[in-house]
Amino acid sequence: MGSVINDFTISVATVNGSGSQSANNILMRSIFRMGVPVEGKNIFPSNIAGLPTWFSIRVSDKGYTSRKSKADIFIAMNKATCEKDLSKVRSGGLYFYSTAVKLDESLLPDDLICVPVDFNQLAGEVTQSIQLKKLLVNMVYVGLLAELLKIPEDVVNETVKFQFKGKESVFKVNQDAVSVGRRYAQEHLQKLDWPFHVEKRELTKDKILIDGNTASALGLVYAGCSFASWYPITPSSSLAESFESFCEQLRVNKDGEHRYAMVQAEDELAAISMVAGAGWAGGRAMTATSGPGISLMAEAIGLMYFAEIPGVIWDVQRMGPSTGLPTRTSQGDVLAAARLSHGDTRHPIFFPSDPAECFEFANLAFDLSERAQTPVFVLTDLDLGMNFWMSEPFQYPKNPMDRGKVLNAEDLKRLGEFARYKDVDGDGIPYRTLPGTPHDLAAYFTRGTGHDPKAEYSEDNVNYQALLNRLDRKWQSIQALVPPPDIKMSDSGFAVIYFGSTDRIMEEFAATMGESGKSFSRLRLKAYPFHKDVTDFIRDHKKIFVLEQNQSGQMRELLSHAYPQWADKFCGLPLSDGMPLSVEELAPKVLQGGLLG
Repeated sequence: MGSVINDFTISVATVNGSGSQSANNILMRSIFRMGVPVEGKNIFPSNIAGLPTWFSIRVSDKGYTSRKSKADIFIAMNKATCEKDLSKVRSGGLYFYSTAVKLDESLLPDDLICVPVDFNQLAGEVTQSIQLKKLLVNMVYVGLLAELLKIPEDVVNETVKFQFKGKESVFKVNQDAVSVGRRYAQEHLQKLDWPFHVEKRELTKDKILIDGNTASALGLVYAGCSFASWYPITPSSSLAESFESFCEQLRVNKDGEHRYAMVQAEDELAAISMVAGAGWAGGRAMTATSGPGISLMAEAIGLMYFAEIPGVIWDVQRMGPSTGLPTRTSQGDVLAAARLSHGDTRHPIFFPSDPAECFEFANLAFDLSERAQTPVFVLTDLDLGMNFWMSEPFQYPKNPMDRGKVLNAEDLKRLGEFARYKDVDGDGIPYRTLPGTPHDLAAYFTRGTGHDPKAEYSEDNVNYQALLNRLDRKWQSIQALVPPPDIKMSDSGFAVIYFGSTDRIMEEFAATMGESGKSFSRLRLKAYPFHKDVTDFIRDHKKIFVLEQNQSGQMRELLSHAYPQWADKFCGLPLSDGMPLSVEELAPKVLQGGLLG
């Protein structure tokens, strides 16, 4: 095999709790420091330490980062999975396995280059501590791969120092383990038919590596969020934890006064109820959760919708139904978020596609929530939320916060009247006051029951129909407030609509389809309700493939409901196995199904 530069996949199989995550991040970041596009996918268990976990690193000069079903380089450190892991290496690939797994060598296929390494013995050159040795074996394979891939020693050392900043003794012992791995590769693996190398580029200049939950948390801080309540649930817990960490850095003044409030509630219903209270009081309030959490929030979110109270619900989606697969990714909450609660309830949704949009959409979600006086969902997923993605640096919000139609005491004095739920401007969005406004007209009862424009209790059917009609006008106004989709046109007549983290595979998918002579237009949804540009796009195409990561085609259903006159245009290919999307798995399904003509 000839030399392969900056175009390969590395997979590592270990056990949960073994310290491999830090090692894998160091390897990934070292490649990133060399200016080469790279991203990692962590497939980890939902239960206890000791269960299997896999980490995959995709290296690509073209910036392709979708999951590959088979690796070029595989490091097998887990006895429980080592035999099955042989099938996860492509023909001609390299399979390194720890001698500690005691793999039956008769099982080794002829089409793989299989190399046993005594990682435990090598880690023993650094420490005799049994516990520490279990951690350092991971840094040994980092050093071994770094040497074979030609990643300079100073690059890896700087990355190790970054990973363990402020912990000099920890940095030193990990650096020593990396050196042991390098030395082993130099002394024992030089005759290996090794084709894969990392070559320095400038393709990651001014880029960052960050996970979506961290980006979301920072975006919420810069969006002016002053209150967060949550109940721990995978995969959203790190978002709430990061939000608190950023607030401790940015929202505590010189006198030690905290300018934010953070509450770990007793359950999800309590968490969203606190958001409702804080939103009613005028704060920018949010909760972070996942599918099972929003199920429990249905009652209070329905109250927020009908009483017209702003608030943001950040849903990091995982596999369902019920507990499902808590550590697998999904886009399965689309319909739940759109219609959560009973009756004629509708909620706006944002679909960020990468960490930069996680940051940006935090501000957009709060602006829309306060402008429209309604709860707003932001739907990310486990893949985007918990894995490291290459991203553009974040842009500081340029526009002032949009607090919407809020009347102060001077406004009330000038107007001489106030009816909380009256449509003054014809857009369905009433005016509101905040508690503590020093004027007698400011007071009103917030109601989740039938009410008239003055917020007085009413069971009159005419009043109630008028109220629902006003809420419908508000929904039409919201449509004009959401961001337009991203569109790339072709003249084939065929199209793909997609959203969220699926965006990351589209360039590679389009290139793969192009090699088969299949071109298509594409539209990435950013929000629901659908922008008018979505309407124009659907009208202008004869067949539209809706790509989404759920079993039942939820976005296709939402589109069909919004555009019943064109429902027969939509052709779904829902994918729902909990794994991040793979172009090499998706493309054959599209071609075999004839979805693009």
